[in-house]
Amino acid sequence: MAVNRKSIINRYFFIVVIMLLLGVFIIVKAAIIMYAEREYWHEVAKRFVRENVTIRPNRGNILSADGKLMASSLPEYRIYMDFISGEKDPERRAKDQRRRDTALKDSLDSICTGLHRIFPDKSTAYFKRHLQQGRKKKSRHWLIYPGRISYIQYKEVKKLPVFRQSIYSGGFHAQIYNQRKKPFGSLASQTLGRLYADTAMGARNGIELAFDSVLRGRNGITHRQKVMDRYLDIVDIPAQDGCDVVSTIDVGMQDICEKALRDELERINAFVGVAVLMEVATGEVKAIVNLTKASDGQYYEMNSNAISDLLEPGSTFKTASIMVALEDGKITPHTLVDTGNGVMNMYGSKMRDHNWHRGGYGQIDVTRILEVSSNVGVSYLIDKYYRDDPQKFVDGLKRMSLDQPLHLQIKGEGKPYLKGPDERYFAKTTLPWMSIGYETQLPPMNILTFYNAIANNGVMVRPKFVKALLKDGEVVKEYPTEIINPKICSDSTLTKIRTILRSVVKNGLAKPAGNNQFSVSGKTGTAQISKGKEGYKSGRVNYLVSFCGYFPSEAPRYSCIVSIQKPGLPASGGLMAGSVFGKIAERVFAQDLRFDLSAAVDSTSCPLPNVKQGELQEALAVLDELDIPVEEERTDNNQPLAWGTAQPDSSEIRLQEHESKAGLVPNVIGMGAKDAVYLLESQGLKVRLNGIGRVRRQSLPPGSRAVKGHTVALTLK
Repeated sequence: MAVNRKSIINRYFFIVVIMLLLGVFIIVKAAIIMYAEREYWHEVAKRFVRENVTIRPNRGNILSADGKLMASSLPEYRIYMDFISGEKDPERRAKDQRRRDTALKDSLDSICTGLHRIFPDKSTAYFKRHLQQGRKKKSRHWLIYPGRISYIQYKEVKKLPVFRQSIYSGGFHAQIYNQRKKPFGSLASQTLGRLYADTAMGARNGIELAFDSVLRGRNGITHRQKVMDRYLDIVDIPAQDGCDVVSTIDVGMQDICEKALRDELERINAFVGVAVLMEVATGEVKAIVNLTKASDGQYYEMNSNAISDLLEPGSTFKTASIMVALEDGKITPHTLVDTGNGVMNMYGSKMRDHNWHRGGYGQIDVTRILEVSSNVGVSYLIDKYYRDDPQKFVDGLKRMSLDQPLHLQIKGEGKPYLKGPDERYFAKTTLPWMSIGYETQLPPMNILTFYNAIANNGVMVRPKFVKALLKDGEVVKEYPTEIINPKICSDSTLTKIRTILRSVVKNGLAKPAGNNQFSVSGKTGTAQISKGKEGYKSGRVNYLVSFCGYFPSEAPRYSCIVSIQKPGLPASGGLMAGSVFGKIAERVFAQDLRFDLSAAVDSTSCPLPNVKQGELQEALAVLDELDIPVEEERTDNNQPLAWGTAQPDSSEIRLQEHESKAGLVPNVIGMGAKDAVYLLESQGLKVRLNGIGRVRRQSLPPGSRAVKGHTVALTLK
């Protein structure tokens, strides 16, 4: 068969022309895409792929010593609506816009009703008017609700019509914030620390700042890509969540300290108050309170006063002065000093005792000098034995590390200042006034650390705010107790000063800090606060009242300082700061107490507990568990015990049930708050509580008609 060469050439030519035309078309189309449609395809590409997107890790939690959550990061959202289609092509944009408008118009009523249900502070009409306004303005970032919302609220909003669609279809989108929350509110807030509004900037102070690097974690990297019509987040480098920080703070003790201090600050109208509770052996700070009076008259944690305030400590410093003289063998606890009528001339200046207008203390020994906090007695002794060599006295204070910064785990501590004889303004009057706590500056935390060393057999330990780091529930790092000074003085001096400090509380001005159930040791302080160049006598004088000590005296477990700055007189370290210390010590001791009835009674006795009135079935279950004899007086033997009274008899507890009549105010005297509130509210009454303990008085008499909505005030003690 002959080959038709002409036909083959024609077909070949036709194919070449087609390929050339196709090539030209491709080149032209590529040029159009590269230049004419460049911006459009850039936008499309951004939708399909986003490179190097930062993944924010979860910030670690801060926990209390007993594992309670004190600070944690929770997401919050601001929700927005995009009313404009993102399509570049005019025809596609118009089509998409019509579809979006129709969907929003059809679902507007149900959307607004749902938003009102989730956010009841705004009406359905408000949301309808607000969304229509955003649609009219053709906003691409219209804020739907004015405040930040929780994750639960955000998930509810996402279930609404239109909003449940993707951002490109429906237009609903959100901005996420990683908000720091504190379940216990302001409790120890200054010590825990605060974050900046933009959490990416990190922390501002406290534990949050000191441990920011471990709490923050590490950022990850991801990119977003469209694969088979679905957007996928492809992780390149995973984020590493921050470690949890276990603090030394005990929530119960913190609450005790804050309540006791706040009550006293309000009573005496003080402007700053500090209370710090420390565990003697470990230096763990179990509670730290820094309260400052604000312009609204309320007290808030604004500054870290306990570690930063540099003030002349006053009489709490006398303990250190006496210890130097005891250690150097200059005096004994029985050394006598004639304090005269309470006024002594010191190089042209008058040194006065607080009772000088009543004739002074006359001749007293060293123990009594500290008991009554005699300025004349302390300054006379220190001036007598150290005026020719004041450096020796200063060196004695430095041996006890009173001049050393504590290098705390959190930032902001003040540096102690002890004046030395080589300084320009070290006058003849400096030594006697320095011995009673003036012309020297120490933060409250440093004073507490010194007294804690006395309680800890002379071993000075560094205060500690954080004891461990956790990762996925496992301890990754522990912070052991650090020793600042292994021995601040000899055992002989330590024994003498501990005996004196115990006597100060038992027989001296610090009696309000004492307790009948256990012994307390410590020292009061009352000092005028200098106004800088204006000194102490310009206008009204402010005072620093304080008490620092430890308990129980025989085997010290906790040390504590209470320091209060107040305007004008009266000012008493014992009555004001000492009484706060006493309340803290009593409540902390009770919280830690473990009852041993066998040690409290003889073998023939039958101790009967004091049972509260109220819900008797729970009391019966506890009494049965303790094998305590019970006599029951029921209104119906076929029903469990309800409400009534509990009275101890000679050898048993008598539970007497009382029937609560509907419509009448029940008798809740003697009940605990829980039972009293339940009974009264079951009758439709509102309850206002005052105090703690059992109900001692109720404003509406028992048996009177219960009017629904009326308020009954209960006084508890």
